[in-house]
Amino acid sequence: MSDGERVMSASPPIPSVASSDGPRAVVERDGVTFTLLGTAHVSSASAEEVEREVASGVYDAVAVELDAARHAAMTDPDRWAKLDLFQVLKQGKMGMVAVSLALGAFQQRLADQLGIQPGAEMRAAVDGAAVAGVPLLLVDRDLGVTLRRISASVPWWQRPALVVGVVASALSRETIDPAEIEQLKQGDMLEATFAEFAERERALFVPLITERDRFMAAQLERQVLERPAEGRPRSVLVVIGAGHLAGLQRALRGGERAGTSNADDEIAELERMPPKHPLLRALPWLLVAAILLGFYLGFRREPDLGIRLMLEWMIINGGLAGLGAAVALAHPVTVLGTALAAPFTSLNPLIGAGFVAAGLELWLRKPSVGDFEKLRSDVTTARGWWSNRAARAFLVFVLATLGSVAGTYLGGFRIIDGLLR
Repeated sequence: MSDGERVMSASPPIPSVASSDGPRAVVERDGVTFTLLGTAHVSSASAEEVEREVASGVYDAVAVELDAARHAAMTDPDRWAKLDLFQVLKQGKMGMVAVSLALGAFQQRLADQLGIQPGAEMRAAVDGAAVAGVPLLLVDRDLGVTLRRISASVPWWQRPALVVGVVASALSRETIDPAEIEQLKQGDMLEATFAEFAERERALFVPLITERDRFMAAQLERQVLERPAEGRPRSVLVVIGAGHLAGLQRALRGGERAGTSNADDEIAELERMPPKHPLLRALPWLLVAAILLGFYLGFRREPDLGIRLMLEWMIINGGLAGLGAAVALAHPVTVLGTALAAPFTSLNPLIGAGFVAAGLELWLRKPSVGDFEKLRSDVTTARGWWSNRAARAFLVFVLATLGSVAGTYLGGFRIIDGLLR
């Protein structure tokens, strides 16, 4: 039985309140009453119930299943227009932002299909707290951290397939499968989103659900229970997806801790990237060493063989990276520059062909203000990814990177084959 299945099978019964529409639970801790309200992310009834609860006047604070970035995206419609792609590229976040855009495109497909914007109940909680004049507590883990821990939970050889699945999900215009809609009715946006293209959903359960249950409990402890008694809210409404209700209830009662002694330690543990196996850390450098050794052996055996192996490496690696940029409809100079750079960037694990490709594309075709203003809507269609210059820069980065990765392995196998002849 997997960790996720153990968590699900061990879930205690949830107390119900007859007057409520959705599932809920009440947890008493240190003189504070936490009312956990489970919602469905595609239900107008859930949004209406949240609005009624916040407006009831019985809560001193409202906590929501959002992090700072998602809250900013919800409350600042011009957020994407302020994006500095050169800074994103410099900070090495192109892949992460591309995934965020793809997830947003999937959610917009849901909105178009179902007639309600996913997450409407969270917006109702945010707006209601502002109207009621009570503190709003953001308790979910940063999306970037969750995505990185999801990636760490997937074997390294499956990660390119996961990236391809994200891109394909963003470009698809097919009707969302009923299974994903049912998952949203159970109340977790991220799990439903990854269910679109993740074949082994249970393998992703821990970083997607269990860890976030523990993280939200620790944030409630930090932001509520660790405050001075005189300034502490006495009644807190916690608006979460129904899929988190049992786990958060358990964690908030102190039933789930990974050996940490306090909320700060728990949060730090859940934000830390799992350490890589030493072999995985060394793998890129071992691969570079093996390729260079192949060149050396080729020249040692026969200069013509060494030259041929190097030319084949450059053609295969550069060709596939350039092909990736070309498929993204990058500028011809970007395609050429990527093809020329990829054989060398593949021998330097510190810089990738995607970085060079995206940098060239942004320099040659600087996105306009209009591109950024339309970015969020354009990424919901395949045509938009190619026509919007900002979106296309992300596409160039992803496809050039995938092409270079494929070229590295195919080129490496070609070197081995040449030496064995």
